[in-house]
Amino acid sequence: MPAPSRIDDPLALERQVCFALAVASRTVISVYRPVLEPLGLTHPQYLVMLALWEEEPLSVTELSRRLELDPGTLSRLLKRLETAGLVRRDRNPADERSLALALTPRGRELRTRALDVPAAVLARLDMDVDELMQLRDRLTDVIGAAKAATETPAP
Repeated sequence: MPAPSRIDDPLALERQVCFALAVASRTVISVYRPVLEPLGLTHPQYLVMLALWEEEPLSVTELSRRLELDPGTLSRLLKRLETAGLVRRDRNPADERSLALALTPRGRELRTRALDVPAAVLARLDMDVDELMQLRDRLTDVIGAAKAATETPAP
């Protein structure tokens, strides 16, 4: 039996959503790399800082939930940001058992420099902001559908 043509083959690499998402993720993150480098941040560190610039203090648990990162991965990121003098971990006054993350003055100051990041990334991508926001909205739909699928037992 002959192999199906690539167009008809349900297992063709180019037809796989997972492949397109994986390549898109790696490639877009590589666009951020040179933009974030002068700030002294990696892309995962930038995500942590975005969350803290939006709201602080945050418990490690809450930050982990918002970023959808496991606590072990997040802990390593926080140690590096702490060493860089951008964040500090304090005991949460409301619950001494948990840590609250807060920005240092240097971490707050970095936000001003980071304001240029979105425009720089847009320029590097040479795409319309409305197109990218539509893509983000569709990806958010895909994420929601995937989460729902993983929470539902397989038939």
